[in-house]
Amino acid sequence: MVQTIRIEAEARELAGKGAARATRRTGRVPAVIYGAKQEATLLSLDPRDVMKELHKGGWQSHLYEVAVNGTTERCLMRDVQFHPVKDIPLHVDFQRLAPGQLIRVKVPVVFLNEESAPGIKEGGVLNVVRREVEVLSDPDQVPDQFEIDMGAAAIGDSLRWSDVADAKGTQPVIVGRDFVVATIAPPTVEEEVVVAAPVAAAPAPAKGKGGKAAPKK
Repeated sequence: MVQTIRIEAEARELAGKGAARATRRTGRVPAVIYGAKQEATLLSLDPRDVMKELHKGGWQSHLYEVAVNGTTERCLMRDVQFHPVKDIPLHVDFQRLAPGQLIRVKVPVVFLNEESAPGIKEGGVLNVVRREVEVLSDPDQVPDQFEIDMGAAAIGDSLRWSDVADAKGTQPVIVGRDFVVATIAPPTVEEEVVVAAPVAAAPAPAKGKGGKAAPKK
């Protein structure tokens, strides 16, 4: 299940683009915590802490405890804005979590035993329709990933939400149907293209003196 990650932050007083630029000049990343019907909390982060989380992957489904001014806020990291050229974080948005609140997160899907699946052995191709599934979940029960076992999957089979090994505590936002996550497509058969041989041109008639065609014999 999801692990709570602690991030140390510093409070900042002023909002707006000018204040954000001033924060960046000090070597820190401006950020904000919003939600749960409370006033937004302005803060700044160490850019190394931000990049560490981004490099982990799946940061949008991680649960964070942001420590600022001696208190902690349970949050999700909802958005990170990047510099268009330098690829460094410019601003971070956190969503504050209220007690008992379900959160909407995207959880990656992992396919197990792909190489041993009969359909793959026969030359089939795994066609992934959804690499992640968006679900509603208790913040403390968000899985790191969903797993689907392909051990018995044959060519033409569809792997659906009902094939997820353990989806307890989550509700897909797609309701009313057992949606497809992936399929086993048949191998592609390339048709041989037959190119017709060029037809040889008929020889030009021989010419006599003066450029006229020679008389037929």
